[in-house]
Amino acid sequence: MEAIVPYLNFNGNAAEALAFYEKALDGKILHQQKFGESPMPSSDAMKNKIMHAAFQADQLTLMVSDCPPEMAVTNGSNISLSLNFKDPASIDKTFAALSEGANITMELQDTFWGARFGMLTDQFGINWMFNHDKEQK
Repeated sequence: MEAIVPYLNFNGNAAEALAFYEKALDGKILHQQKFGESPMPSSDAMKNKIMHAAFQADQLTLMVSDCPPEMAVTNGSNISLSLNFKDPASIDKTFAALSEGANITMELQDTFWGARFGMLTDQFGINWMFNHDKEQK
């Protein structure tokens, strides 16, 4: 697997946070997609909120999103550790291992953005995200 990437969740102010980090950390936003730009259904209130963004400053990489109101986050629990895998067997094995005693918040599955992805909160309260980008044809 590759390096762990912190994934920061916000309650509607992800764009503001990205602009702040871009200036404060002398970085750049690599990618940004709003909920309204995806094929997923979203409320009018969420259409202009950040569904996913990637940020980089030197060797630091952060991923960022806004959470819908029904998934509101609290400060301190709004960070996940994102694991990126090079092959599907590794993601399946690691997800299964960390699932022991966990609360699975999104089953490992193929996604519309071309990845195998899943999320869980482990038995110790740590939020994990699992990602394997499929080869583009």
